[in-house]
Amino acid sequence: MSKTRIAVCPGSFDPVTFGHMDIIRRASRLFDKVIVLVSVNAVKNPSFTTVERVQLINKVVDHLKLENVVVDIWDGLLADYVKQVGACAIIKGLRAVSDFEYEFQMALANKMLYDGAETVFLTTSAENMYLSSSVVKQIASFGGDISHFVPKCILSDITERLVPPKCPKT
Repeated sequence: MSKTRIAVCPGSFDPVTFGHMDIIRRASRLFDKVIVLVSVNAVKNPSFTTVERVQLINKVVDHLKLENVVVDIWDGLLADYVKQVGACAIIKGLRAVSDFEYEFQMALANKMLYDGAETVFLTTSAENMYLSSSVVKQIASFGGDISHFVPKCILSDITERLVPPKCPKT
């Protein structure tokens, strides 16, 4: 009898983008179950609450019919969560070499905290190399079109929050 291979894909997902979903979709093909873990990061000032981010991700996961993907929230050490759910892997997406240095440090720290899980790095697809939640938020804050960066099923949810109202012409 084979053991279920569970992977945890952590992040702030503020908001979730095509880049995130590409990594999540690809991870769902490699593992029996993928838990998208919305992390609480005290350093960041999020645009969406953790509950709203879970709702947005769930909407996209349902739309894409990723039946082995679930979403959860965690406000503690990633290694503790991974151990608690019995995961064998932590999935991290890499856009550039600059991402690798930080993620490599985190992978080593997580391995020291919990030896039972490996960090698996998935490189981003070429079309998403520049894409981040910060880029989406910046474009939206200036009223730019973010439809090329976020799934259509959540576009209106994101624009309602991030795009400032237009001033009437005088």
